[in-house]
Amino acid sequence: MKVGIAGFGTIGAKVGRALDDGLEGLTLEAVTGRDVEKTRAAVAGLKHPVDVVSPEELARRCDVIVECVPTAAFESIAIPALKAKRTLITVSAAALLRHPEIVELARSSGGQIILATGALLGLDAVRAAAQGTIHSVTMITRKPPKSLVGAPHLVENKIDVESLTAPLMVFEGTAREGAKAFPANVNVAAALGLAGVGPDRTMLQVWADPTLERNTHTIKVDADSARFEMRIENVPTPEKPGTGKITALSVIATLKGLRAPLKVGT
Repeated sequence: MKVGIAGFGTIGAKVGRALDDGLEGLTLEAVTGRDVEKTRAAVAGLKHPVDVVSPEELARRCDVIVECVPTAAFESIAIPALKAKRTLITVSAAALLRHPEIVELARSSGGQIILATGALLGLDAVRAAAQGTIHSVTMITRKPPKSLVGAPHLVENKIDVESLTAPLMVFEGTAREGAKAFPANVNVAAALGLAGVGPDRTMLQVWADPTLERNTHTIKVDADSARFEMRIENVPTPEKPGTGKITALSVIATLKGLRAPLKVGT
């Protein structure tokens, strides 16, 4: 199975190195990136040569496309991949909320979108509960201020988080609203919404917390089948504090699941 990677940054480079080292039944065929020369320099460190191509060429040559680009570039990767009937693996749940037509394209073309778990946990349990009746889903995200700097919601509302000495709730609303307010920070909330009762019924709080060093998410679900609470503390990547180290690992696990003789959970 030939794999292509779109975006060779914090997540894409780690996935690329895993493929380069060897994942059973999978080979890294090609990559694409906005800055061609920068991308070529990044893949030059791999053990096996990899072509840097356009998104359209990536879709033609690869069976699976791993999407790791900024939200603004999501469509430029997803559309050609799905038109070519490919499998698109992504952690960009916020982009899927902004572009629901992408799901319809997958349906009509025969392609498939796989939303990897990313920095979250428990999506299997939420999906299972959603087969019955879920009464409420709440998510509380707490991050070190440096992980939130530059978010549109903070900029538009002139909220300074860098000088905080105590935790501050900077947002409260639905997962859909949160995905728009913090597009680079709360893909987890958008994914939770898609797994359960929808982004408009999934409630979200975002806190800037100077006492923390890890990005922390707490999920509370009340359903007719179960009541559960989950908490995860993600170690931030040095290159991009808003992204947890586990995000790239979840994509690698998703890729391995495509070919594994035994697949546990999603």
